[in-house]
Amino acid sequence: MDEKMSKVDPKLLDLLVCPLTKGTLSLDRERNELVSERARLAYPIRDGIPIMLVSEARKIED
Repeated sequence: MDEKMSKVDPKLLDLLVCPLTKGTLSLDRERNELVSERARLAYPIRDGIPIMLVSEARKIED
């Protein structure tokens, strides 16, 4: 695992949902993000903490 990437508690990941759609999220380990396919947003993980703010999310382009 890359030194910059911080491990997120898997139990926490099971509980988190997209704040916009309330849908499920998938972990993108390569980019260190939680991805909402439905909302087309990727939420960053910083220092092991998911930043679940729509304003902080990256829009996923086709």
